[in-house]
Amino acid sequence: MNRNENDAAQAGETIRMTMRDGAEIAVYHAKPHGERRGGVVLLQEIFGVTDHIREMADDFASEGYEVLSPALFDREHPGFEASYTGPDFERAVELARKLHPFDLSVADTQTCIDALAAEGPVFVVGYCYGGSLAWAAATKLERVAAASAYYGSMVPQIAAEAAPRVPVIAHFGRFDHGIPMEGVEKVIAKDFPVAAIYVYEAGHGFNSDRRKDYHEPSADLARERTLALFRANGG
Repeated sequence: MNRNENDAAQAGETIRMTMRDGAEIAVYHAKPHGERRGGVVLLQEIFGVTDHIREMADDFASEGYEVLSPALFDREHPGFEASYTGPDFERAVELARKLHPFDLSVADTQTCIDALAAEGPVFVVGYCYGGSLAWAAATKLERVAAASAYYGSMVPQIAAEAAPRVPVIAHFGRFDHGIPMEGVEKVIAKDFPVAAIYVYEAGHGFNSDRRKDYHEPSADLARERTLALFRANGG
């Protein structure tokens, strides 16, 4: 069975969860296939919990992880799912940069971690906006076993202010015009004992087959590294 067929067989469902501030938001929940390895909090791009994000959640579920993927912008724009261009893109940027506090996303991530932690180790993985969140989770959140951060533009800024407390890996595209390599190199130079920074011959969003910069070899390698990280830390 190929990965797409497995995703279809193990498709999750959208539930509602109450966050720390009392808000109830949508969360995509995918149950593990076979023996449960642990929990994964999977964090969205600025475009919302899209088909791509749900497929990523189903993919981790196929590897034995219970996955929660919160719709982080539900308070400001319920049900938001955007395309990668035009007015949708502009709205996504507005939500991420102006309307929705990053710290609130951090708090929602902790809520999802706590919901999974009673049954085993919890890992965090995020893409774009969620990549920055995943790195932040490794520096400040509780009950995180390890984290994998894909092309998070805020990672250099967060890394300059705090060191990760748990194992974390970060994935960057060498040709990402939104994340200058100068910033990535500063993170590498920090030489954090629990961190590994990987640079791929790809652009931004290389993990998503919906995006123009999709690069399958890089996506596959980053996935292998993420799964290896989780397995090495209790999953």
